[in-house]
Amino acid sequence: MTALHRADLASAARIVVKVGSSSISGEASWRIPMIVQALSAAHRRGAEIILVSSGAIATGIPVLALDSRPTDLATQQAAAAVGQNMLVFRYQEALRPFRIVAGQVLLTTGDLENSTSRSNARRAMDRMLALGVLPIVNENDTVATQEIRFGDNDRLAALVAQLLHADALVLLSDVDSLYTKPPTDPTAEPIDRVAADADLSGLEFGASVVNSVGTGGAATKVSAARMAAATGIGVLVTSADLVGRALEGAAIGTWFEPAVTD
Repeated sequence: MTALHRADLASAARIVVKVGSSSISGEASWRIPMIVQALSAAHRRGAEIILVSSGAIATGIPVLALDSRPTDLATQQAAAAVGQNMLVFRYQEALRPFRIVAGQVLLTTGDLENSTSRSNARRAMDRMLALGVLPIVNENDTVATQEIRFGDNDRLAALVAQLLHADALVLLSDVDSLYTKPPTDPTAEPIDRVAADADLSGLEFGASVVNSVGTGGAATKVSAARMAAATGIGVLVTSADLVGRALEGAAIGTWFEPAVTD
């Protein structure tokens, strides 16, 4: 049943959780066990969890002894091929004590635009969930090109939530909630709730940010959250450090109310 309020996350049956590269790559890789523990707790109570995780390229960069994120497509694809393998391995090792098996799902925009591929992806993930598997979804960076990319995994997470008819979507960030202005601005105020028909034009979310390990930013999360909420999926945006409390339905983060759909 659709989560109408953030407290409903504690009992939601199917939840998509998205985490970005900066939260789990490099020196931040210590968060993987913490995130897995929170996902496992929700899994134990009977929730079906789908994790959309960035980080393939960022994980591959140090393995290939690269000084920084590559700018050419071929090297990005090579880093993704190496990093994706290691990323899923790290998740599986963290999941092992909880006796949960991870399943890798790599998607491109073409997969979700083509009706046959969409149906295949949905059927496969539905079956994985029925078997108790935790799907770990990422963009297929090894074959994607700049022209056919999702752009960021916030959008991919929203599309996956729609595809699987999720009850809620949780977008994990580096900050505890969205703010009316960049969080570094002393006049910025946290946003507790966004109504389905809210006008956000007066707020300063900023442009998409590209850092040393990933892409994204507040603007991409707002766009993805509104996309999902418009189709009746409640969305919470909060910090990766608060993932456990988020899945328990705590009063944290920014909640995007789902639109009422037929």
